[in-house]
Amino acid sequence: MHWIDYTIVLVSVVLAIGMGLFFAHRQKDTNTYFAGGGKIPAWAVGMSIFATLISSVTFLAYPGAAYADNWILLVQGLMVPIVLVALIGVIVPLFRKVIRLSTYEYFERRFGLFARLYSSFAFTLGHFSKSGTVFFLVSMALATFLDVNIYAIVGVLGVTIIILTLLGGMEAIVWMDVIQGALLIGGGVICAILLMWLPEGGPSEMFRIAHEYDKISFGPYDWDLTQLTFIVMVLNGIFYALQKYGTDQTIVQRYLTAKNDHEAKRAAYIGVFMSVPIWALFMFIGTALFAYYHSVGAPALPEGIKADEVFPYFISHELPVGIRGLIVAALAAAAISSLDADLNCISAIAVKDYYARFKKECSDQQQLRFGKRMVVVAGVGAMAVALLYISWGGEGVLGALFSLYAIFSAGIVGIFLLGLFSRRANRQGLYIGIAAAVLFTAYAVLTSTKVDIHGTGVKETLLDLGQWNFSHHKYMLGVYSHLIVLIVGYFASFLFKTPLADKELTIYGYIEEQKKKKENQSIPI
Repeated sequence: MHWIDYTIVLVSVVLAIGMGLFFAHRQKDTNTYFAGGGKIPAWAVGMSIFATLISSVTFLAYPGAAYADNWILLVQGLMVPIVLVALIGVIVPLFRKVIRLSTYEYFERRFGLFARLYSSFAFTLGHFSKSGTVFFLVSMALATFLDVNIYAIVGVLGVTIIILTLLGGMEAIVWMDVIQGALLIGGGVICAILLMWLPEGGPSEMFRIAHEYDKISFGPYDWDLTQLTFIVMVLNGIFYALQKYGTDQTIVQRYLTAKNDHEAKRAAYIGVFMSVPIWALFMFIGTALFAYYHSVGAPALPEGIKADEVFPYFISHELPVGIRGLIVAALAAAAISSLDADLNCISAIAVKDYYARFKKECSDQQQLRFGKRMVVVAGVGAMAVALLYISWGGEGVLGALFSLYAIFSAGIVGIFLLGLFSRRANRQGLYIGIAAAVLFTAYAVLTSTKVDIHGTGVKETLLDLGQWNFSHHKYMLGVYSHLIVLIVGYFASFLFKTPLADKELTIYGYIEEQKKKKENQSIPI
């Protein structure tokens, strides 16, 4: 790394801190701190959604996946616009109407307190473990690029994100995401252009090699749920889209930052339709990397290099001064844009689903102070998880622990779909559905997850039942848990006589409202 590259990376970090300081004086109430006062323009909110979805994991993992295989992981992203084109029009106004801040307030209004606590706790566990994992992965990459101690990287990056989130609130996060999103797009486009022209013969040679090795495809297309196939990714992508845009606090909270329903829907569409091309761009980079290193006259890769290490190696050895710094800054920016959202949203959950929910006499200022403390706690906790990863590696005790997280976060999309599409579904039936999903997920995780528990290098199944082990691909586990909650919860609801749910909490309220609008428009003045 040249001093120019170091300067570019340093400027991006200082900019994040400066953004937090710039917006600090506005953070005087919880509405501003967690929702930007509902005054942020749609294009900025959409860019923020995009930047949150495109994390540093995408930056590192997608090129590696495409280099090693093909574009099958992109199928998940392709399902997002297909599923959400119609549903965003329902989901966005629903949440803006029935919740104040927490996504899981809707779950309580529809199914009671337990549903709210279960879903919010599952979100917190999932995003807490995710933020620690992102910290770990990006810190490893940055430590290699910058030739700096990894513990120092965790410290600097962690403190930067905590300051940005703590001082600037959602406003600073959104506007920093706009800058970071632009940096990420620019870095990806530059790499893609360079990779197309580096092989002798230019783009035509690159595409020839990619075609020869069948790198741009979405197969295998077998109807096989035990392997990573097209159908597995389609099913997984459908529920991924619903989970992200219908039950994920980091996305739903963005709906509340827009000025009105129309602007919020527009922001959601911007986030969706920006994400898919960028996911494809990083897949293309992986394919172009394969073509480059398999072309005539290309430099040889180090022996034994892993697929997900090829892109970082290319950045380190092939990019010119300045461009290298820009790409590394984009990697850091991707981590910041993902992690700052996680910290703010985990804090919002702690405030609204726990502190204010059980201490109803607390003032808005008390909630704000508690929320800021939770930002620091969540940030330090994510840093601690990253440090544990560094000390123990990505497996062992942490692998077993995260398997337990998967068990107790089962079926969140099922809860959402049950509440949205069935007025007959009730809390008693839902609780039976959740219990069934948790039991199934426990069985599937424990009989299919292999971890090195004892640190001996030998991986063991947590619970070995022989031929009764869960044998389907791990991506199907989430699909099944959501379906179990949906199906079991629906039919179990018929065992209990309860009034039908309020229409405004379901899709039928939206449909009725749209009919009234059309009737009013057709009445002559």
